[in-house]
Amino acid sequence: MTSEVEGSQRHQVFPVNGGEDELSYKRNSSLQKKGVDAFNVFIKEGILEKLDLDQVIISSPISHKAFNMVDMGCAVGANTLAAVQNVMDSVHLKLHSQGLDHLSKTLEFQVFFNDLVSSDFNTVFRSIPSDKPYYAAGVPGSFYNRLFLKSSLHFVYSGYSLHWLSKVPEGVADESSPAYNKGKIYWTTSSKEVAEAYEAQFARDFDSFLGARALEVVPGGLVAFSIVSVPPNSKCITPTLFDLMGSVLLDMAAMGLTSEEKVKSFNLPVYLPTPAQLEVLIKRNPNFTLERMEALVRPREFLLDPDFPHQIIMHYRAVMEGLFSDHFGTQIINNLFDQFEKKFKESSVFLDLSYKQVIESFVLLKRKTY
Repeated sequence: MTSEVEGSQRHQVFPVNGGEDELSYKRNSSLQKKGVDAFNVFIKEGILEKLDLDQVIISSPISHKAFNMVDMGCAVGANTLAAVQNVMDSVHLKLHSQGLDHLSKTLEFQVFFNDLVSSDFNTVFRSIPSDKPYYAAGVPGSFYNRLFLKSSLHFVYSGYSLHWLSKVPEGVADESSPAYNKGKIYWTTSSKEVAEAYEAQFARDFDSFLGARALEVVPGGLVAFSIVSVPPNSKCITPTLFDLMGSVLLDMAAMGLTSEEKVKSFNLPVYLPTPAQLEVLIKRNPNFTLERMEALVRPREFLLDPDFPHQIIMHYRAVMEGLFSDHFGTQIINNLFDQFEKKFKESSVFLDLSYKQVIESFVLLKRKTY
């Protein structure tokens, strides 16, 4: 998971914290792992039920049989490797169920790990087992653009990345714009104009993602992704935490630790769509069929684990530290996340038992064969 923010005067890329120390994403991505484990079941079922290997592999005119897959927005750590292994195991199981064990023994896998150019690919590659049963390659670049040859991919996976926008929506940091998001860093409690600006930017980015994949995925190939996807009026801590971040920044500005102007000009390049919005965008694309869409509501782990508030703030820091450091400076970062954790523990979000930890959607698409 990374964030890429495109401003009018500069293009900025903010990857998750690399390396393997206590602030790294690798050490603070256990929250994603629970979702990855749950969605891996859906991916396995999707490959067994929806992937026609005879069409995409066996009947291919190429004599040498290979299966190409990519994790888009792979970040660093074990989650991407678990997702890759699950896809491979599911393909082998599908071949076995069809009595094609001979092909299962000779089929070669090419795995591409994609993320933005400044991501820590070295940590990804160090994490790959030396006896890996696949060929690995890193592919730097935004998945909102074309990254691969036409009709070259059999399976595309993306976990917890598509809610990151390619840029902050136009107008939200412009005081003369009706979409100006004064004093807020997110849109859920903002004006209709701000919400519409965010929704429009997400729609453009999502269309670009599917448009690029339509060219890269073979007919009959699959695209699977998970995304935080919050229904209207739902009590979910994820968007509420973004609002808490904004209030912490305002508190710090009032204390003179940063400037009010910096807070006013800062907006998160994140959009959490509703499942209904997501379904509309998928169905208007002529190149894919929607094979499965499932909701996953996470349990209230912090009722059972007293360390959960610290875990979740460390996770947000691992994901967003670069974004905040660039705008506000590194000198406030420790204080920012310390205050964020303190405010989270004292907030109604933490104390209200009706709040869900996170609400997500799993989506499986199939490239049309026409």
